[in-house]
Amino acid sequence: MGDTKKKIYEYLIEGATSGLTDEALYTYIVGRVSKANSKRIARAGFLALSDPTLTDRNVLNTIYALAIKHRLAGSGAEEAEEAVEEGSDKAKASDSKAASLPLPEKKPRKS
Repeated sequence: MGDTKKKIYEYLIEGATSGLTDEALYTYIVGRVSKANSKRIARAGFLALSDPTLTDRNVLNTIYALAIKHRLAGSGAEEAEEAVEEGSDKAKASDSKAASLPLPEKKPRKS
């Protein structure tokens, strides 16, 4: 498990155990882990749900609700953002390739 995911996982459990829910829990995690985003929080949440040491039903419900919310929110928004980034990267790459290619010579037309 990566360091960022581990930190998110630990703060997720810590915050949920202390009674934080929804946006308060999200803010708590993002405030402590600078690289936290919806996708990482959702993954850490699903990882926490498979932890056999977590047995408090309220904590599990809180983590589940947050993970689902951010999985659904992250799937549309982050995928769209990634697509825009990939599109601009491809456009830059094709522009640089096109600039380095020689232009074809025009042949005179027969009349």
